[in-house]
Amino acid sequence: MASQTPKFHLHTYFRSSCSGRLRIALALKQIPYTTTVTNLLKDEQLSSTYAAINPSASVPVLTRLDTDTSFSIGQSIAALEYLEEAFPGVHPLLPAPERALERAQVRTLVNIVACDIQPITNRRIILAVQQLGKDPAEWCRHFIERGFAAYEATLEKTAGQFSVGDEITLADVCLVPAVWAVERFSVDLGKFPRLKGVFEEMSGTEAVRKAHWRRQEDTPEEFKES
Repeated sequence: MASQTPKFHLHTYFRSSCSGRLRIALALKQIPYTTTVTNLLKDEQLSSTYAAINPSASVPVLTRLDTDTSFSIGQSIAALEYLEEAFPGVHPLLPAPERALERAQVRTLVNIVACDIQPITNRRIILAVQQLGKDPAEWCRHFIERGFAAYEATLEKTAGQFSVGDEITLADVCLVPAVWAVERFSVDLGKFPRLKGVFEEMSGTEAVRKAHWRRQEDTPEEFKES
């Protein structure tokens, strides 16, 4: 008997770097999904309806619908690891279990992005910095460059064609949307040549082109690319 086709739904926002991670991974693993746009600029993530789906009031949320009991995952890294564990045979995004050091290297790079850069520079923090009378662009550049410097230094030991060796991993999946997000803050990628090289390599893949924030259903027309 043929296995049931998985059914996924993604609450997303075109400019959300965390949503971008899931879009890239789903494309790499060739998993189809439907979407609901949650507009962060309209505070749709703060509604009571959305809170019932994700108490963290953030995007993305990945929901699986083809099981006996549907379930949602409201943190992007947890969702990425779920996809890897549930569908390990389609474009693996972690090295094989016996390559424990490389798996740890991937997770280290993932956490540089997901813990040291993105949370400190997301919209909620930017608004808080503005309320304190500080320049949010300067704040963001500082923490982005600090995080990118750590990523770059780690790449000296891990990089091949991609962040860890010559295969795309979760580290690359997280790096690409982080670079998209920082383009607004005049960060000079030339300071980070290995990181820039990995980003450019990833940008040539179909999965990244498909997931790009300029090509989403909710991308405003003035930003859209075909």
